Amino acid sequence: MTPANKLKLNLTIFCLLCLFWYLDRPFASTAAIYNSVPLAASAQGDATSVPQFALTQSSEAGNLSWSLPDYIKSVTAAHPQQTGAYILENGFEALLARAWLADHATTSIEVQYFIWSNDNIGTLASEALIRAADRGVKVRVIVDDLLIEAEDVTLLALAKHPNVEIRIYNPKHRVGSNAGKRLWNIVTDFKAANQRMHDKTFVVDGVVAITGGRNMASEYFNFHHEANFRDRDALILGKAVGEVRNNFDNFWQHPLSVPVEKIFAEHRFMQPSVNVSDQEVLNIYAQLHQYANQDTNFDPLLKQAIRGIPESFERLGKEMVWTHVDFIHDIPGKNRQEGLQGSGDSSRALAALVKSAQKEIVIQSPYLVLSDKAKTLIRETLQRGVKIIVNTNSLASTDNLQAFSGYRNQREELLKMGVEIFEFRPDAKSRGKLLNSPVIDKYQPAVFGLHAKSMVVDGKVAYIGTFNFDPRSENLNTEVGVVIHSPLLATQLANAIRQDMQEGNSWNAKNDDPDQYVSRGKRYKVWLMQLLPLRPIL
Repeated sequence: MTPANKLKLNLTIFCLLCLFWYLDRPFASTAAIYNSVPLAASAQGDATSVPQFALTQSSEAGNLSWSLPDYIKSVTAAHPQQTGAYILENGFEALLARAWLADHATTSIEVQYFIWSNDNIGTLASEALIRAADRGVKVRVIVDDLLIEAEDVTLLALAKHPNVEIRIYNPKHRVGSNAGKRLWNIVTDFKAANQRMHDKTFVVDGVVAITGGRNMASEYFNFHHEANFRDRDALILGKAVGEVRNNFDNFWQHPLSVPVEKIFAEHRFMQPSVNVSDQEVLNIYAQLHQYANQDTNFDPLLKQAIRGIPESFERLGKEMVWTHVDFIHDIPGKNRQEGLQGSGDSSRALAALVKSAQKEIVIQSPYLVLSDKAKTLIRETLQRGVKIIVNTNSLASTDNLQAFSGYRNQREELLKMGVEIFEFRPDAKSRGKLLNSPVIDKYQPAVFGLHAKSMVVDGKVAYIGTFNFDPRSENLNTEVGVVIHSPLLATQLANAIRQDMQEGNSWNAKNDDPDQYVSRGKRYKVWLMQLLPLRPIL
């Protein structure tokens, strides 16, 4: 082996080690303990004995049965060929909306997430889907393999429900893989191992959908005891919902989405086969139900809030903006080019939005690491006289030091180009407004980080989705989002982002030297990462 090849090999191994660090969970999870919940003798094997929420409605005409599809259709009938959009700024509100919709589903729930944690929120979400399946609702779930935390036995048990199907996207890291196989997958096909599904969509009965930045874990809904995210979703009704569902079906049918039963049926080197008996399945369901019905796990105030959502939905129907909405997305597997380059459809759609700007672009993204192509686009846009303002994480608030190292390498260049950058504070004063939930009020977690991915162009067009402004979102991860053509909603979103940039919520990267507010050790760690060739995978 030549010295040059040896150097390349050493750099590759070093980068792989850094990648393993990169793939760790961003925040310490609040571990779920449903598998240790003692079962009463009467509950053994009885997965349907737990009472469900009483959520029946009466129509104005009398005591007629009420259904979510009928209600949504009555709302959308007045807006043919349009989409209604509503921004879910608060995590507690976003959680309530998902819980209420799951409890009201009549025929189907399709769920697609990058992260599904086994913490309190992830466990309660799993239980809600099982309850819906018990009512006869067909539940389909696609979860990316990279950061899934569910145990093999639990995954298999959930998938054995007659009304539940679970598929794992690109299983090269966790489900069905041990450490050796994971390393082999990365070494033999580095790009394929890094092509992840970053989509986050939640569709109920084919008539209502939620998409945005939130994963299924406590920190995205303001329920983590130590650290939470400032995040954002969009709830949509009408025409664009069909596009979200079609995209889900494209992923569902693609070979990269593998049924968990097929994964566990395959021979796995140096690992025992995964089997679960019918009785074990019923016990797991019963444990999930009991976990959800313990007040220490599912606060009665939360249940009460969910029951009150019908009135909120009536208000939401009046506040919803009806307009033209584009659902942008990538195909499974993203690009087909060699190497780590080659953008996807979502990248091209957002680039077109930037090129259309005439006056101002307001961006909010947790990570800001621009590829050479993206930097050229930003430079040309600034030269046309368009103002660009960005709100991103500071070193003190970021959950991803590797991504911050990439941003830190570019920060001075971007500032000199004319980009105005405001870095989010972990002690932002806006926490009081944005972090309101029973857990937050009790524990007062110290860290508040930015995770929302949004953009406003000329105060007329708003984007809310999953796209981070970094090479990983541009070239590797599949991404989704909604482009909403509404000056009213775009102004509302821009105002929310500007509020996050205000003094007390963010530092001005040009004048405040935000890095000074962290320890020397943390700054030194990021400096070391800046020396590594990590930008293509950040």
